[in-house]
Order: sequence, then C-alpha cells, then structure tokens
Amino acid sequence: RIVRGYSPGRNEGVDFGAAAGAPVRAAEAGTVAAITRDTDQIQIVVLSHAGGLLTVYANVDDVIVQKGTTVARGQKIAVVNAADDPFLHFEVLQGSSRVDPVPYLSQ
Repeated sequence: RIVRGYSPGRNEGVDFGAAAGAPVRAAEAGTVAAITRDTDQIQIVVLSHAGGLLTVYANVDDVIVQKGTTVARGQKIAVVNAADDPFLHFEVLQGSSRVDPVPYLSQ
C-alpha cells in the first residue's frame, strides 16, 4: 500500500508501507546500475531498464545483487530496512527526469 504519494519537489517517488525484512523485487528486467547510500546512510539500489528507464529502491538492506548483475522482473534484490516505521521508497526516472511511478506499477 502507498503511504506517501509522488509529489514533485517533495517526494520524488512513492513510499510503500512494508514489514521490515519484506523482499524488495525488481519492477522490471534490467541491470543493476548502482548500489549506494544517501547522505543519511540509507542504502539505495538503482536498476537500468530498456528505453532509458531507471528504477530506484531506497530504504533497503541485505542487498543480494551486485553492480552489473542482470535481474529478471520480480527477482528479489534486497529486503526492506528495519526501522520504527518501515517502508520502501521507489522512484522511476526517464533519462535524468524523475516521473510519477504510479503509471508504471500497473504495467
């Protein structure tokens, strides 16, 4: 369930309420482009897909893929971070522009 929606300039993706340790799965087939951390040390996985599309998964732990790994749609890539109010932050970028991820969720 979405607990915080897309709002340009405020929330550049959507936040899904989830249990700590819940599997995080690739939204589409692609390649792991980056595994990094933000300034708050929150772990982030970025996948690159056909057509210049990127998906971003933040607030994750136990990443089980490596940069350059090819992933299938639905493949487990990590788990949701344990926190007081655990959630998965999900973004979609078309090129370098963040876009509303909701239309991509039904595809």
